[in-house]
This record gives sequence, structure tokens and C-alpha cells, in this order.
Amino acid sequence: MSEASAAPGHARWRRAPQLSLYAMETCLLVLIVFLLLAAPGFASVGNLLNVLRTISMLGIVAFGMTAVIISGEIDLSVGAGIALSGCLAAWIVGGLTAVIGAVAAVTIGAVAAITVGICTGIFAGLMRTMFNVPTFITTLGLLTALRGAANLITGGFPVSTFPSWYDFFGNGSWFGVPFPAFVFLLVFAASYVMMRYTSFGRSIYAVGGNAEAARLSGISVAFVKTTTLALTGGLAALSGLLIASQIGSGTGTTATGMELDVIAATIIGGTSLFGGKGRISGTFVGVLFLGFIGNGMTLLNVSEYWQYVVRGALIMGAVLINQVLERRRG
Repeated sequence: MSEASAAPGHARWRRAPQLSLYAMETCLLVLIVFLLLAAPGFASVGNLLNVLRTISMLGIVAFGMTAVIISGEIDLSVGAGIALSGCLAAWIVGGLTAVIGAVAAVTIGAVAAITVGICTGIFAGLMRTMFNVPTFITTLGLLTALRGAANLITGGFPVSTFPSWYDFFGNGSWFGVPFPAFVFLLVFAASYVMMRYTSFGRSIYAVGGNAEAARLSGISVAFVKTTTLALTGGLAALSGLLIASQIGSGTGTTATGMELDVIAATIIGGTSLFGGKGRISGTFVGVLFLGFIGNGMTLLNVSEYWQYVVRGALIMGAVLINQVLERRRG
């Protein structure tokens, strides 16, 4: 066979892996087109802004989770961390407002909540790197402990101590766009730059791909794993502060089960649970996909129970598609 006759087939073979990189983007586009045709009111500006506000809290945590999973770990405690963040901030605001004023009390409450979130991530990282306890086990324990701490702080009841202006961070808008969406996009941009253009981001991929080879190359595996978990804990706390603003209180039952949605968005976006592979932009697509399909099923009056079934099927389908595509690339 001549070189000229082989060239077209060779070009198609090279294009196929590139096209497979955008499989979920294609699925998202198909979903949007379907909902535009089938779901009444889906395309309205109000509905789309509502979806954007809803997915922002989820997406903020999902970007951190992407880094954690790429590094070869997982964090099951983010939902409980979100609840604890709002409850801790509300409790501090309630105790300090009369003493130092609302602005200072909210500031201290927010800093304390984010600090606790970062510390829980560091704890999980140290348990993994110093005692070789899998993060699956540690964060599963933290899931229960943090949820319990949130309910202990609040006594099992919502704590509504935030000043009225704090409502803006969860429910307010800038130029017609929900404020949480700006935080969501800012975290996305920072995560994208970190993972794609920094040495730390490259270290995360290296550690997730082969931790021993990364160690022999001079990368501190312990530092990378602990830092990604700490960042995710801090982002979970940030999301919790926004949710507390949205509902107007710190509540111990906030974000129950949200860790599963966060992991689902990450997996749907193409991140490998085996570590070493994934894209922040893919997680962005996964977050949009979950947000649109949940909103679409609501508009189509799909039973809540069927919505759970569909979400489960989506996760399994995304894993299957990603595995097939990985084999073809290999």
C-alpha cells in the first residue's frame, strides 16, 4: 500500500481519539436540544438563571473533588463539611454580633468555617500519608462526625442569626447574574489554571498516575495528596457559607447526600476513579449536565423516585463510556 493511500485512514485514526475527548460535551448538547424541544419553560431566562444558581454550590466543591480524585484519593465528607460550615458560621455570628457588630462577626464566622474545612482535609491527608488509612475510610468517618458536630452546634434546629444583608451572597445578583455564579466561575478559572499550567497541577496528575514514580522524581506525594484534600475541604466550607446565606440559617441537615452528586459530576466529566486522568473543564460539563437533567426532569414532572434511577443510570453510563474511550485511546 502506498503512503498516499494510507494517509486518509491514518488521519481518521488520529482524529478519533481527539473526537472522543468531547463525548460528554456532545451528550450535553444533545440534552440541551432535547430539553429545548420537550421541557416547557426550559429556555426562559429565569429558569436558566435558577439552574445556574443551583449548580454553583455543587460545582465549587466538584472542582476540588476533581483534583482529589485525580491524585488517587476521594473525599466522602464534603456534604457534612458544607453543613458544618453554615452551622459554625451561624453559631459564631449569633454569639459575637452583639459584642463586635454584624460585619466583624460574619467575617470571623466565615474565616473560622473555612479554616475548619481546610483542617478536616489536612486531617484526612495526614491519616492517608502517615498511617496509610485510605481516604475512603477516613472521610466516611468524617462524614458522620462532621454531621454530628453540625447538629450539636445547632441543637438540631436551624440557627437564623445572620444579618439581613448576608442574604445577598446566596440569593442576590450582579448585573442580573446570581452572585454564587461569579464565585463558581472564579473557582473554575482558578482550578483550571492550577491543573493545566502550574507545576503543582502536573504533580497531581503524576501522583495519581503512579505515586511511586512521582516520589522517585522528587515530588512530595504526601504534600500533594494532603493539599488537594485541604483545598476541597475549604471549598466545601465556602459552598456551605453560600448555602447558609441562601436558606438564611445554619442547618445540620443541609447538603445531605450532596457528596454523591459532587462525585457524580466529576465522574460524568471524565475523571478516572483510578486517578491520574481528568479535566477541570470536563467537570464543568458534568456539573452542567447534572443541573440541566435535574431541572429538565422537574419541568417534565418526572417522579422524584425516577429521578434517582436516572441519576444512577447516568453515573454507570458515564463510567462505561469513559472506560470504552480509554481503551480506544490506548
